Amino acid sequence: MGTERGLLIVLSGPSGAGKSTVIGALMRRRSDIRFSVSATTREPRPGEVDGVNYFFRTHEQFAQMLAQDAFLEHAEYVGNHYGTPSAPVEENLNAGYHVLLEIDVQGAAQVLQKRPDTVSVFLCPPSMAELERRLRGRGTDSEEKIQGRMDRARREYALAKNYAYIVVNDDAEKAAAELDAIIMAELCRSEIRLKTIMEGDRPI
Repeated sequence: MGTERGLLIVLSGPSGAGKSTVIGALMRRRSDIRFSVSATTREPRPGEVDGVNYFFRTHEQFAQMLAQDAFLEHAEYVGNHYGTPSAPVEENLNAGYHVLLEIDVQGAAQVLQKRPDTVSVFLCPPSMAELERRLRGRGTDSEEKIQGRMDRARREYALAKNYAYIVVNDDAEKAAAELDAIIMAELCRSEIRLKTIMEGDRPI
């Protein structure tokens, strides 16, 4: 890696947007992306590994981290706490890697408040009808749960205007290519390029 500090990238989108698939395609395109690992107080599920899937912490440990302002963002869901630890994010950014956070709209708002330089991207299907089709296509959710996800998606779509970029996922590889282009555009910003050329180092 070069000596340039990496970009902090936040990706949000409704359930069914295809975030995991697009992120996988992006990481196959770029070797300089690191996916942020969240901390949680919930119990590990079979096959999950501490430090890989999540940083598994007790409620007491999580509360101590909160008191130390050790999170970029955090939330409580169904009695458990979730959050993005700042330390590993900063470590990767300082090493020149671009760090990708896949978080919901509330978490993204917290990160943007703390770090206004964050690159924010909202990922969504081409239409609400397509989103509903994808949710039904899973065949795993009840009608009540599908309608709940659709209601939440409408609330999330209303906040899409707060993001710097919107990527429409009608094809995962195309969406990943757009994300790649966003990263390249951000790296070409004058404040980054001028610093680089004045120091005689080529951008990543």
